[in-house]
Amino acid sequence: MAPLYILLSLVFFSPHTPLCCATDDTLAVAQALSVGDKLVSRNGKFALGFFQFQPTTSKSSDNTTSPNWYLGIWFNKIPVLTTVWVANRENPITATDINQTKLEITADGNLAILNHENESTVWSTSIVNSRTEAASRNTSTTVLVILNDGNLVMMKNSSNVVLWQSFDYPVDVLLPGAKFGWNKVSGLNRLGISRKSRIDPGFGPYTIALDTKGTKGVVLGRLNPPVVYWSWSSDKSLMLIPILKSLLDMDPRTKGLIIPIYVNNETEEYYMYNSTDESSSSFVSLDISGQVKINVWSQANQSWQVIYSQPADSCTPYATCGPFTVCNGNSPQFCGCMESFSRKSPRDWDLDDRTGGCIRNSPLDCTGKGNTTSSTDMFHSISRVTLPYNPQSVDDATTQSKCQEACLSDCSCTAYAYENSRCSIWHGELLSVNENDGTDNTSEDVLYLRLAAKDLPRFMKNKAKPLVGVVTAVSIAGFGLLMIILLLIVWRKKIKCCSGPLPLPGSQGSSGLIAFRYADLGQATRKFSEKLGGGGFGSVFKGVLSDLTAIAVKRLDGARQGEKQFRAEVGSLGLIQHINLVKLIGFCCEGDNRLLVYEHMSNGSLDVHLFQSSANVLNWNTRYQIVVGVARGLSYLHQSCRECIIHCDIKPENILLDESFVPKIADFGLAAVVGRDFSRVLTTFRGTIGYLAPEWISGVAVTPKVDVYSFGMVLLEIISGCRNSPNSEISNNSCVTYFPVQAISKLHEGDVQTLVDPRLNGDFNLEEVERVCRVACWCIQENDIDRPTMGEVVRVLDGVQELDLPPMPRLLAAMTQCSRVAST
Repeated sequence: MAPLYILLSLVFFSPHTPLCCATDDTLAVAQALSVGDKLVSRNGKFALGFFQFQPTTSKSSDNTTSPNWYLGIWFNKIPVLTTVWVANRENPITATDINQTKLEITADGNLAILNHENESTVWSTSIVNSRTEAASRNTSTTVLVILNDGNLVMMKNSSNVVLWQSFDYPVDVLLPGAKFGWNKVSGLNRLGISRKSRIDPGFGPYTIALDTKGTKGVVLGRLNPPVVYWSWSSDKSLMLIPILKSLLDMDPRTKGLIIPIYVNNETEEYYMYNSTDESSSSFVSLDISGQVKINVWSQANQSWQVIYSQPADSCTPYATCGPFTVCNGNSPQFCGCMESFSRKSPRDWDLDDRTGGCIRNSPLDCTGKGNTTSSTDMFHSISRVTLPYNPQSVDDATTQSKCQEACLSDCSCTAYAYENSRCSIWHGELLSVNENDGTDNTSEDVLYLRLAAKDLPRFMKNKAKPLVGVVTAVSIAGFGLLMIILLLIVWRKKIKCCSGPLPLPGSQGSSGLIAFRYADLGQATRKFSEKLGGGGFGSVFKGVLSDLTAIAVKRLDGARQGEKQFRAEVGSLGLIQHINLVKLIGFCCEGDNRLLVYEHMSNGSLDVHLFQSSANVLNWNTRYQIVVGVARGLSYLHQSCRECIIHCDIKPENILLDESFVPKIADFGLAAVVGRDFSRVLTTFRGTIGYLAPEWISGVAVTPKVDVYSFGMVLLEIISGCRNSPNSEISNNSCVTYFPVQAISKLHEGDVQTLVDPRLNGDFNLEEVERVCRVACWCIQENDIDRPTMGEVVRVLDGVQELDLPPMPRLLAAMTQCSRVAST
């Protein structure tokens, strides 16, 4: 997956180039490339020359060609001319200067674009090192060559020593054979920067790079202001490369065509991909919107086909639609202006440059008088959206009316939000306001947008004639009152939303969740002094209530992510009860504090007992009890609730054990409540590396079968007592086989006893081991249709249903392949 996140896709550009007068692939000293000339690679696939950008579609209102000229490389044979590298991105050549401008190898050994009219340098390689200094004393044998892979190389013709190459300075495009990453010796870090628009290759707002210090992985971010909106750790890449390869092989457009590679050795760390067919055309690029994409040319359709985008949700990149916009990732035109705002530059929007966003139709009314401020402005509510970045909290605004007054009293305030007794206001531009799309973004927040009073009546007009309007209003009011009553009834009975709940031991009934005060939880946990664990979500502390009930309190960190986790857990786990699901006792939502209160599990999480040598070894009977219990809990979530709940993060760390080692599924912070047609696509990865089903990176609709896949991986770890480590270890030119592959192989050989945790000393039920192993190997099939449902899994584990021997998944088999490049 990580490598796929670094695959980038170019929005299409069409360079306008005059007829060429040269088709050679080489430029030597004392030669010059002028407008109208071009170098062509020997296979005819790529060309280098001067060109102008123009839109390739009629989307632009005037379809005007850019007046500026650039030097770059493009696909030479494809009718939709597409640039892959531009030299002078930030320094375009004007139409009046282009005839005096040439590309030459200069006397100091550099490649440069020179304006001979005013004797200025438009662009230069500016190579500074000892090798180049030596070359500058004798440049007669220096040549410039455009290679068959699209790489522009300056070298010493006599020795083929590379002095400079365009692949070391990518723009927003990565071609097959080009490296994305860094040289640990020289410090060269190849990064990509998005373009401004479809006709302006200047530096756009987004960048992708290999962070070598902090994240130690691929980072996607916005340059100004600096915001990282996606990152991927390098240590996950060894597992993901073979998965990516298998997924690309599943798509007929890329089957056997694209080979992804990840290399990390003493001198370099980089990602790369190779193409097995030189006649095919593909490229990856950082899109203007901030997404990373991969494109392949379709000869049949005579167009570029977008194979994959990441982040999949076009609203994920920070401020992708610009200020005062609302983004909806499910809409083809995903950016739109807020009410009473209009596009700042419609032509820029037509060219996919939305950084200017939208501007007000009417200015705000705000007049300062002495120490007070008066305003006739009013507020328009925008419901079910994510709130903008950089809110300012107003502590003394304890009611919504006071929060509104706080915004009106400040001329720079443009919006406010009030929820759970918390007032937030925003100054200046509003960025990254995204609509609830029902999948990844399930925000129920309401943003109150400040508008000039004269703009508000526009929301009322043209709705109906006066009489019809009165009747409609009365009808709506009556219906609204009825809905409020129904909602109150549902709220009182919310704990009964699932059919057939099983009572938890010690349950006090279905009285609902308890709303705790922060001070009470502080007292119950002795000021959060006894920490049970922690992670990216926050920390968990042990506590005791006044009735001596032992509890575990999860304190969520991070304003935005903490709120999302809080809503997910209360919205799913708060409505259900089952003996194999951890019980949510209550919550605290006070100020900025978001805490969840669970029953305490005295034996901790399953991973401690499986993987830590200091823990007591679980006997086989206990392991089998855990397997069956987790299966029943998942079956309940998937099939017995009114709305199917997909947990999305099944792993040993999220399986807790009570005093009798009864398993309870925990941590519903990533859970998704979905309908039963499973037609929606969850567009952001949820889960943990090593347990992720292939669907998460294939772009198809996610179903409960992702939990089935994760459950299968957990079963293999329960059998072996070891992590399913995906990293292939190289020793004597051979690879250590990935354990799930071993499990299927041994299952077919009838030798499953060799898979069992040696710490059990042979004390296990062989029939049960084989049954669990068979279930696990069916659960991890790459095609979700081949996996059983959790209901079927329960029946197999109970011995009332049988499963045939599973096939070997191609995806898992690929994970055992050694990378020859990585070992060099």
